[in-house]
Amino acid sequence: MSHNKQKKIAVINDISGFGRCSAAVSLPVISHMRIQACLLPTSIFSNHTGFPSYYYSDFTDKMPRFMEEWNKLDLRFEGIASGFLGSAEQIEIVREFIRQFRDERTQVIIDPVMGENGKAYPTYTEEMCDKMKHLVEYADILTPNVTEACMLTGMHFKDKNWQRKELLEMMARLRELGAKKIVVSGLDSGQFISNAVSVSPGECKLIRQKRVGKVRSGTGDIFSSIIAADCVNGVDFEASVRKAAAFVQECIRVTERLDIPETDGVCFEEVLHKLR
Repeated sequence: MSHNKQKKIAVINDISGFGRCSAAVSLPVISHMRIQACLLPTSIFSNHTGFPSYYYSDFTDKMPRFMEEWNKLDLRFEGIASGFLGSAEQIEIVREFIRQFRDERTQVIIDPVMGENGKAYPTYTEEMCDKMKHLVEYADILTPNVTEACMLTGMHFKDKNWQRKELLEMMARLRELGAKKIVVSGLDSGQFISNAVSVSPGECKLIRQKRVGKVRSGTGDIFSSIIAADCVNGVDFEASVRKAAAFVQECIRVTERLDIPETDGVCFEEVLHKLR
């Protein structure tokens, strides 16, 4: 009996019970796009770390057990999408997961959840940054924000006024690490937020979206999940980036209208039916 008759994406990410981020948004988005989402948890949070307090359980020692059981089932994946990883050991486990489960059909989507606003997350160590560079070598698609792109390339972070020459250099350095297609999100363009897209060497295109509302948790997870599902479904990469950016914008707009606290993420449930 084969378990591989439907398209599947292995989602390697944490679970936050409240706050609409990580697997809590990735699973419904990917499922809505008609792909089976199979979760390999990296950790479990009562609510995400943007709240004053939270309960946390590390899942590192259980991740290889998931892999053992999935190998017994002979599971094969059209996509492997990695998100938040809590330790250098977890990054190595994901590298091993890709080596075991990737075949000629599999697209690997790496969202290097390392930091934001010019700073690494408190959990991120120098060792983890180095390990993440080695994970990037597997990336068919890489989806860093501008902070993470700077951390991976060694370029100086700035929150605005990126020049085309600088973005081309950034893309070239990310390609040197092994990434094939790249989208760098969160470039401040005044009244707009831009995504820098590179499909082939020596090429970079800016896709702008009108800025609406506040920065909120989980938008990057929604963005990368749409990119992953579209990739598996054979959608053009640039078209997928435009779709993902427009959907995130719509999520923020409805969230602002409902006056939801910033910590609570975006109300994607209100507009998920519009995603195609």
